Amino acid sequence: MTNSTTASKQSTAAPTTARELKKGSLATLRGLTPFLLPYKRQFVMAAIALVVAACATLAIPAAFKQMIDLGFGGNGAKSIKHVDLVFLALFAVATVLALATAARFYTVSWLGERVTADIRSAVYKHVVTQSPEFFETTQTGEVLSRITTDTTLIQAVVGTSISMALRNVLLFLGGLVMLFVTSPKLSAIIIGLLILTVLPIVMFGRRVRKLSRDSQDRIADASAMAGEILNAMPTVQAFTHEHIESSRFGGSVEGAFQTAMRRIRARALLTMIAIVLVFGTIVFVLWLGAHAVLSGDMTGGDLGQFILYASIVAGAIGALSEVMGEAQRAAGATERLLELMSVKSSIQSPAAPLALPPRAANGAALSLHDVTFSYPSRPETSALGHLSLEIKPGETVAVVGPSGAGKTTLFQLFLRFYDPQSGSIKLDGVDITQLDLHTLRDAIGIVPQDTVIFSADAMENIRYGRAGASDEEVIQAAKLAAAHEFIERLPQGYKSFLGERGVRLSGGQRQRIAIARALLKNPPLLLLDEATSALDAESERLVQKALEAAMVGRTTVIIAHRLATVQRADRIIVMEDGKIVETGTHSSLVALGGIYANLAALQFHNVHVEH
Repeated sequence: MTNSTTASKQSTAAPTTARELKKGSLATLRGLTPFLLPYKRQFVMAAIALVVAACATLAIPAAFKQMIDLGFGGNGAKSIKHVDLVFLALFAVATVLALATAARFYTVSWLGERVTADIRSAVYKHVVTQSPEFFETTQTGEVLSRITTDTTLIQAVVGTSISMALRNVLLFLGGLVMLFVTSPKLSAIIIGLLILTVLPIVMFGRRVRKLSRDSQDRIADASAMAGEILNAMPTVQAFTHEHIESSRFGGSVEGAFQTAMRRIRARALLTMIAIVLVFGTIVFVLWLGAHAVLSGDMTGGDLGQFILYASIVAGAIGALSEVMGEAQRAAGATERLLELMSVKSSIQSPAAPLALPPRAANGAALSLHDVTFSYPSRPETSALGHLSLEIKPGETVAVVGPSGAGKTTLFQLFLRFYDPQSGSIKLDGVDITQLDLHTLRDAIGIVPQDTVIFSADAMENIRYGRAGASDEEVIQAAKLAAAHEFIERLPQGYKSFLGERGVRLSGGQRQRIAIARALLKNPPLLLLDEATSALDAESERLVQKALEAAMVGRTTVIIAHRLATVQRADRIIVMEDGKIVETGTHSSLVALGGIYANLAALQFHNVHVEH
C-alpha cells in the first residue's frame, strides 16, 4: 500500500474514532477498560469493602429508630439497658465502617496510581513508534500535556471518583429501599420530585464536559508553546524577544484561565441547582412526615429513621453530582488520550518480515528503482522524481547539490521514516518494506546534520549507538572520532554531564560525539549528513581521517555542501529538484563543466558569479 493511501486511511480513522467517543462521557470512559481489566482482583476487593461500608452506613438509621422507639419510649432499667445495647451496636458498626473505608481507600488509591502509570507508559510507547509524519503536525508540548495533565485527571477518577460514585450509588439504592420500608407514601412523593431534579443536572453535565475538553486543550496549547520557546531560548534571547514571548505565553495562559473559569462557573451552577432541588424536595417531604407524626400515622422513630435515610439519599445525590463533574473532566481527558492512541503510524513492520542475507565483508548493497516521493505535508511538491540509483557494497558515494535538491530526503527514505509513493528501495537485494524496522535501522548508522545530545554523561551519549557496548568499546569509538581528548578534559571525563541538548559542548564537539556513536554501532551502511560541517579545520582533518578508516568494510553515503570532504569518494552524484543530473568522480565532473563544476569553482577558486 502506498504512503498516500495509508495516510488517507489514517486521517479518516481517527475522526471516526473521535465521533464514536463523543457520544457520551460514559462511552468515552469505557475506553479505559483495557487498562482496568488486568486488576480484577483489586476491583473485587474494593467492591467488597464498598459493600461492607455502605451496609454499615445504612444500619445506623435503623439503630437510631430502635433507640428512639424502644429506649426513649420505655421506663426504668430496661430502657437504660436497651440504650446501652444500641450504643454498643453503633460503636461496632462505626468500627466496621472505619475498617471497610480504610480498605476501600487503600485499594482504590493503589488502582488509581497503577492504572495511571500504565496509561502513561502505553501512550509514550505508542507515541515513540510514530513516523516523522506524525510529528510534522503534532507539537511535542501537546503530547507531554496529554501524558501528564490528562492522566492526572484520569488518576483522580480511577483512584477516587469511581469509588465515590459506587459508594454513593449503593447508599442511594439502599437508602431508597429503606425509605420505602419506612414510609411508602412519603417515599413515592420524594422519588417523583427527585426525578425532576435529574433533568437540569444532565443538561448542565453535558455543558461541563464540553468546557472540560476545551480547558484541557487550552492547557495543552500553553504547554506546547512553553516547550517550543524553552527549547529555542538562545535564539529568543539573541533577538531580544523575551518580553514578546512572555506576553505570548501570558496570553495563552490567560485564555486557558478564562476557559477554566467557564467550566468552574458551569460546575458551580450545576452544584447549586442540584443542592437546592434535592434539599428542597427533602424539606417538603419531611414537612409532610412531621404532620404524619402529629396525626399518629407514624412514630417518632419512623420519622427519625426516614430523616436519616433521606439525608443519606440526598447526600448520595449531591456527591454523585460532584463525582459527575470530575467524571466529565476525566471524560474529556480520556477522549484526548484515546484520540492520541488511535493514531496509527503509516510506517509499520510487515507481519512476516524477511531477513537480511549474512553481512558481507565489504558492506551492504543499496539500490533505488524509479522512486517518486512527496512529503505528506506537501503532497503537491515532488521531493524525488523517478530516481534510480545502484550503490555497490563497500562503495563510498557522495551526494551533492543545492539546498532542496532531495539529498536529506534520500536518507529519510533509506531509514524508512517515510515510504515512497512509487518505486522501491532495496538493501542487499531485499525490499526495505519487507524488513522489520529494527532490522533495517540496525543495519544503518547515521551522523545527522543536527546532532542530538541527550541529558546524560558522555559515556552514555556515545553508548546510545549500541546499548550493550562496554566502556572500553565506547572509548575506542571516541578515539576513532577524535572525541577522546576533549572528553578527557571535561571535569569528570566520560562521566561528565553534557547538559540538556549538549549545551556544554561546542558544535564541533557535539558532531564528534555523534560520529563516535555511529562508529560504535558498526553498521554495514553508514550515512553521513554534513558530518564535518560544524568542525574547525584541525578537527575536520582528524575526523576526516577517522571517517576514512571507518569507511573500510562498509558502504558509505555522504551528503556534503563542502566539496573538499567528498573529493575522494568513489562516485559523486549531483542532485537538483529531486533528480540525479550528474554522476562521476570529482575530476570527471569538473571536466564536464556542469552544476558540480560551478559549485567547485565557487568553493575552490572563490569565483563570484554575476547575476
